[in-house]
Amino acid sequence: MEGGQDKPQAAPGSVETLEVKDAQVIFTNVWNELEAEFGHENLRFSKELILLGGAPGAGKGTNTEFIMQARDLTCAPIVVSSLLNTPEARRIKQAGGMVGDREVVGLVFRKLLEEEYRDGCLLDGFPRTQVQVECLKRLVLKMNQLYREYHETPLATQFRKPTIHVMVLFVDEKTSIERQLKRGREVAERNARARAEGDVELLEERATDQDPETARRRYRVFKEQTWAALQSLKEVFHYHFINAQGDLESVERNIRRELDYQSSLELDPETFDAVRHLPLASELVTHARQELVKRMDSYELENRQLFHDVIRLIDERFMPIVARHSIPGMAIVNSEDKLLDDPLALAMMIDIFAERGYRAVADVNLAEIPESVDLQTGRITCSTKCIYRFQIRFTGSRIRR
Repeated sequence: MEGGQDKPQAAPGSVETLEVKDAQVIFTNVWNELEAEFGHENLRFSKELILLGGAPGAGKGTNTEFIMQARDLTCAPIVVSSLLNTPEARRIKQAGGMVGDREVVGLVFRKLLEEEYRDGCLLDGFPRTQVQVECLKRLVLKMNQLYREYHETPLATQFRKPTIHVMVLFVDEKTSIERQLKRGREVAERNARARAEGDVELLEERATDQDPETARRRYRVFKEQTWAALQSLKEVFHYHFINAQGDLESVERNIRRELDYQSSLELDPETFDAVRHLPLASELVTHARQELVKRMDSYELENRQLFHDVIRLIDERFMPIVARHSIPGMAIVNSEDKLLDDPLALAMMIDIFAERGYRAVADVNLAEIPESVDLQTGRITCSTKCIYRFQIRFTGSRIRR
């Protein structure tokens, strides 16, 4: 089996050697089994896959919850090591090795078909070998084939175009060994306390977390096999390399930066083409401050009288109301001042508030005001009055209790 350090090597040309080295054989066998069991139209895998890999002690378990929150995933993560609970698998893992590819691929693909993972899931510990990488690539090809096959059918929402993120947390060998041994000590101490208190729920004590040499070998297996396998995915999927050497806060910042939403990567191509001509909010605000300064100066230079009339209106009519709402940080002010009938004056009003640190939004409401009644016909003559409604927000005052 691939990566099994203590498992005897199969003889050249044996079925086991062929299975390990030939990803096409493994994938085809697993796919045929799933298709026979579930049916072709029920092979509905996750829309989004986050493949979380990393050196031992890099913090995959520690950062899993944060990564899932960043991607709004609510289903439990799929932890490959937890799927492999056969006695033989446990023996290989205890020795610092890895379980065979055929078993891993079969278990992972079957798990991904569960309904709770349809929108997305985090997959911890897959792929770890080059064979698993090739099987993953073939799975994604199949998912894209299913997407095209059902794209214009009533089942289209069940077969969406997949989005694959490869996230690799990396630490150096020294840090990896230190963290593995630290984890081993903490688990041992926790279990000792639990036994003393009669608690039967004990955490797993990994052999690799107890012995420095075994921990070192586990890291080197990662560097020699898993690292190369993960690197090969760079040109195929969205690849995120995370420096996990630092403290938790810095690692979370790195993760957040890498996983910021990008519609071009996640939306169906047709959906993205439909909306891409609309400007991004980030594009609008990039030069917003410079544009505000330019407009404010132009008001003073080119429309000085109107500009100062607007400032006077704000100072005399608006600010007393805003000041009375300094605790909640929001004031609503209605105005019927004819000055605001000029669109430029309304624009000046919003810009002046923005320059002073307020967020002002204006609505124009038209009210019909009765003026006269024709007693013979009963006809009512009305005039239209403009009421300008401003919502002004700012950071309110904090009251200590």
